Amino acid sequence: MSLVAERLNLVRPSETKAITARAAELRDEGADVITLSQGEPDFDTPSAVCEAGIQAIRQGRTKYTAIAGIKPLREAIRTSFGRDHGLDYDIDQITVGCGAKQVIFNALFATLNPDDEVVIPTPCWVSYPDMVTLAGGKPVLVACEEFHGFKLRPAALEAAITPRTKWLMLNSPCNPTGAVYSRDDLLALAAVLGRHAHVHVLSDDIYEKLTYDTDFATMAAVAPNLYERTLTISGVSKSDAMTGWRVGYGAGPRALIKAMNLIQGQTSSHTSSISQYAAIEALSGDRSHIELFASAFRQRRDLIVAKLNQAEGLSCRVPDGAFYVFPSCSGVIGKRRPGGEVIKTDTDFALYLLDAFAVAVVPGSGFMASPYIRISYASSLEDLTRACDRITAACAALS
Repeated sequence: MSLVAERLNLVRPSETKAITARAAELRDEGADVITLSQGEPDFDTPSAVCEAGIQAIRQGRTKYTAIAGIKPLREAIRTSFGRDHGLDYDIDQITVGCGAKQVIFNALFATLNPDDEVVIPTPCWVSYPDMVTLAGGKPVLVACEEFHGFKLRPAALEAAITPRTKWLMLNSPCNPTGAVYSRDDLLALAAVLGRHAHVHVLSDDIYEKLTYDTDFATMAAVAPNLYERTLTISGVSKSDAMTGWRVGYGAGPRALIKAMNLIQGQTSSHTSSISQYAAIEALSGDRSHIELFASAFRQRRDLIVAKLNQAEGLSCRVPDGAFYVFPSCSGVIGKRRPGGEVIKTDTDFALYLLDAFAVAVVPGSGFMASPYIRISYASSLEDLTRACDRITAACAALS
């Protein structure tokens, strides 16, 4: 068996994709399925951004570009980092990829030696551990308890670091919990990292524009002494409703960016030229839609939290960012479905919601935390209300 095949055997099946696929099957069979399992804004891409993409096509901007991204886009990214966070990067410190996911993978693939360790606070985005594994590294999962706001504590970070630790991965706002690390939170973690010069920080800020009760902060800005050890990643997918355009970007040390570009040059080359020109407009044009998106998400968050906390057996904390809630379903574990089957796990509960009440959510086990479920509130208030009513009925039907 090849090394790649061995690593593939260690990669977990995606429960998110499995739930989404099952929901699609039920929908094809005529079921009125409400899908709350996908992390995708339901808003349209702003018209000015779409027009910029159309103009790029009409102007013949459909040829190969630089692997790191076209210079005007990297200049726009450079400006946005300075404007939004006070971070100063040269253009050769910035790279553009096919979504933030590719930028993260490039960084891991470019830096990890066999058995290098990556500290990952959990609950975490489903792809993090698997990307580390595919790149030859070892995920070190550190459980972050709900009573700590699902956030990594300094003592837990200190305990997780070994001589083989290469990266700490931070995602704020977090998928799936919506947890947001404040400036003070980051400073406390930075104090630990200051004692371990071999550990780098991968700061996944893709949800940075979607915070509600805590101001956004990012490690490279909060702790300038870690600037040369931090890769800051963001994109336009969530903030600008551009998931399908596939534009993410990262900024960090020149040597790291150069290595990441080398990896990208031998895999995908560059992201779509058309998408890159659209992203310039997203970053440099009218940004008023972001406030409108965030306001709508806040309203949806408040509705879904209130309704879920009325469901018997569920408990839902109020998230500070992103567009997910991560309610505990511990109160339904051990109960029986109307047919007599016992709900033993959060996966059982998610399948029960889907098969019996046509609501698609994702079990927390996919995010390395049980018993929880992740619910995306990137859907209309009407759909969220109907879904919550069904979830409440599903909980009431258990015995």
